[in-house]
Amino acid sequence: MILTIFLSLVFCVAITLMMFSAVAFIQDKKLFSSAPKEVQQAILPREKELFYGARAIGYLLMSFSFLMIVGVVAIAILDGLKSGFSFWQFFTRFVIMLSVYKIYDMIFFDYFLLMKFRFFQFYFPEVESAMTGRKYGFNIVSQLLKLFVIFPAVSALAAWIFTAVIL
Repeated sequence: MILTIFLSLVFCVAITLMMFSAVAFIQDKKLFSSAPKEVQQAILPREKELFYGARAIGYLLMSFSFLMIVGVVAIAILDGLKSGFSFWQFFTRFVIMLSVYKIYDMIFFDYFLLMKFRFFQFYFPEVESAMTGRKYGFNIVSQLLKLFVIFPAVSALAAWIFTAVIL
């Protein structure tokens, strides 16, 4: 259980690094496909880098973040296989990791960074009008659907794969 919590926290750090590199350094509109349509439409393309080498730093950080995520998933799976996890143990590990991530995403990214600290609006001030009047960041219904339906289903499928198919 301690490993699962640790991996969940590392996953959250990796996602934070990925978001920070996309928003602050890379600043490519294509990387914000999860934003609401009105925000996507308001974003102006950035031809000029924030500073010389910013995009290179951003892509390096994003690559490191991606490797962290792959490492978290690999450790979660390999440890479970080594420990002889049952379906329910794998399911619990996966659902905890994904739920911790989604709750972190909803509270830290959508509420604090987006609405309270206005992190995204600092780098993309043109989206200010699209964010006016919002009490919460992005689509809460979509977020809750992922948390309560999609992530448990994905966790069950992954648990089934690693218990029924692989073993």
